[in-house]
Amino acid sequence: MTTATNVLLTDLYQLTMLQTYYAECMQEIAVFDLFVRRLPQARNFLIAAGLDQALDYLENLSFAPDELDWLAGCGIFDKQFIKSLAEFRFSGTVHALPEGTIFFADEPILRITAPLPQAQLVESRLINLIHYQTLIASKAVRCVLAAPDKLLVDFGMRRAHGSEAALLAARAAYLAGFGGTATVLAGMQFGIPLFGTMAHSLIQAHDSEEDAFKNFAVAQPRDAVILLDTYDTEIAARKLIKLAPNLQARGIVIKGVRIDSGDLAELARRVRRILDKGGLSQTAIFGSGDLDEYRLQELFTDGAPIDGFGIGTRLDVSTDSPILELVYKLQEYAGKPRRKSSVGKETWPGRKQIYRQTADDGTLTADWLSLEDHPMTGHPLLQEVMSNGKRISTPEPLEAIRARVRAQIAALPIPLRDYRSLSKYPVYIAPELRELVAKLDCALH
Repeated sequence: MTTATNVLLTDLYQLTMLQTYYAECMQEIAVFDLFVRRLPQARNFLIAAGLDQALDYLENLSFAPDELDWLAGCGIFDKQFIKSLAEFRFSGTVHALPEGTIFFADEPILRITAPLPQAQLVESRLINLIHYQTLIASKAVRCVLAAPDKLLVDFGMRRAHGSEAALLAARAAYLAGFGGTATVLAGMQFGIPLFGTMAHSLIQAHDSEEDAFKNFAVAQPRDAVILLDTYDTEIAARKLIKLAPNLQARGIVIKGVRIDSGDLAELARRVRRILDKGGLSQTAIFGSGDLDEYRLQELFTDGAPIDGFGIGTRLDVSTDSPILELVYKLQEYAGKPRRKSSVGKETWPGRKQIYRQTADDGTLTADWLSLEDHPMTGHPLLQEVMSNGKRISTPEPLEAIRARVRAQIAALPIPLRDYRSLSKYPVYIAPELRELVAKLDCALH
């Protein structure tokens, strides 16, 4: 069993609560919502991502014999409780936002309806899976908004926090609108287009830049992108100009050059002039080096003639906003609505639906959060995606999710498309939901 599907990849308190539920025969149906309490200051919307991995996890949830043996030997759990876990499976229902859906604070991304022990155990891993991809997709789409019509490539694997993060960051960035990734396994596993150039070490390992450029181009005749800034960027560009005719005689065209350091805008302008003057006007310039949406905007403001960008560290760790206040809370148990009323952490109880309202031209105007049995005008966002512990349909292709993101972004009010804007989108709470909250709060006092 891999780490990704290991049921013990959870918090201890999930299992100690399960032992309590077992001892007290608490097996009634529970409803939990996964949602973001508040948007980070630097975000005015988020992109839902990670559902596919979450459903895989739920479908394959079970305790392996070696896991049960380990639990039996750790001295924390009752033997009969451990024995009961041998048959543990997720048999519940899941409602969720389709991946690539824009959402806002207090809106459920995912709703679990299942016997209480099942619904409880999955909390930690679901947050873990949904949080990271949603975080990265929401960062990546800001880069897409800052650099429309430019090739953006995920370069962040080496700085991601672990192997799973590197792989899922590539997926999240791609579904948000990136053109591809440098992470090879993401190409194999998800079919994401791969992009890559060379490292400075290849240049340094050769006795001359000319030899390095030639040997790499010969080895990659259909995709020769040459790194120019190991020593002197402008001199390297001139060396490439001299080398180009010999390569062209062998049927090799220099597809692009990469600049990874220094004043990217000024160097790009100088390199562009050298390339154009030397007959390589079709050779693209690719920039990299500690970039994100803010730096991209600076480069465009400075008139940088750069055709594509590698976005690495600042994407894969979402530097400006590295966490979301994503939580998983009980909203109903045994047919009764439940509410957390802690100050600053209050929840909206019951089974809910989000209704999205739009103008005649399709522009989003407002969302309403309502009880499921009190429908409202607008498009209901939560969809049933799993029943009796099984997916209702096959996994959605990434290309379909990318198309959804594009359509959602196009429907956003113009102020919200500006990643620098602090405009707030209206999310209203239906009167019936407010009445339920008042009733529950009154019963507690």
